Amino acid sequence: MLPTLSRTVACDAPQRVRPAVCAYSEAYGDAPPALSLAAPCKINLFLRILGKREDGFHELASLFQTVDLSDTLDFWEEPADEGAPLCSMEVSPDSYGREGIPTDEKNLVMRALQLYADKTGERRRIHCRLHKAVPAEAGLGGGSGDCAAALFAANRLAGFKATEQQLIEWSAELGSDISFFFSRGSAYCTGRGELIENVPPLPDAKVWLVKPPYGCSTPAVFKTLGLTPGEQLAGSDPRKMLATFQESVYGAPYLNDLEGPAFEVAPELKTLRDDLANVGFEHVMMSGSGSTIFAIGAPGADAPASWQADLVKKHGVEIFEQGFCSRPADTKLWYGEAEAAGSAYEYPAAQEIY
Repeated sequence: MLPTLSRTVACDAPQRVRPAVCAYSEAYGDAPPALSLAAPCKINLFLRILGKREDGFHELASLFQTVDLSDTLDFWEEPADEGAPLCSMEVSPDSYGREGIPTDEKNLVMRALQLYADKTGERRRIHCRLHKAVPAEAGLGGGSGDCAAALFAANRLAGFKATEQQLIEWSAELGSDISFFFSRGSAYCTGRGELIENVPPLPDAKVWLVKPPYGCSTPAVFKTLGLTPGEQLAGSDPRKMLATFQESVYGAPYLNDLEGPAFEVAPELKTLRDDLANVGFEHVMMSGSGSTIFAIGAPGADAPASWQADLVKKHGVEIFEQGFCSRPADTKLWYGEAEAAGSAYEYPAAQEIY
């Protein structure tokens, strides 16, 4: 079984202790899974909202980056049983927010597995055990990362019936930013977030994810932004911003056009952002539509040793010390897998997709 990428570092703040991933499956007991994958989360290093389209969607330009706080998805497979569903799932008892995670078609993992079966005609039955470590409603894309991992897993278990480009196209039917996770971990995303332009992986950087005990409603944030169809939002040229990030992660212009609206929806979020900035981090910003605030690098030299405990006490946050991560260049492998393992997986000859 492959380990997750998460390297959360304990601090002296009174954080909730996370137990080890439960190895027992409700459906398969102690039987080892056929495949285990890490599903990292993401942050938006910059997020420009360019305008609102006539179809009601917002046009954006953003630099997405995967971070090694990861969910774990374990998969079992068996021949289809007449009358039985082709996919099923469970959530490990030690998952983050387990009580609020559905295991039916409301879950993107289930929808991804079913979509793959519908698109390819694949009849093998797949069961997934999800171990959730990425907070929900956090602007971290946890559900989207799980969905992409499930599509990839179904394809690998089936012998790579579909091309990666087909998986990317199919993922757009399930959500706007799922396709990003098929990149190598750094990508310039446009459209609704579904148009992906791969960029070379950014150099590793330490990132602190600070998650308050509440989420942010994405529809409420966009409603507060208040753009009308056809209206454009002036601001920095995202292409120039991208070029700056490729030169230096630390010297780049961090900007999120949704911060202002999110702070109107949840004023306490701005207070959290300001308190984190006062610790001395060079860059502090909200990810996506919130509610996670992230900081890049290290706190200032004069930051009190108790800064994490102080934030936890005042805001009730959880703090994750993480780093950037990337996917291997070998497209037959997923995040957290060793490049050398690629020889174990070979694409078969092109197959007709039903």
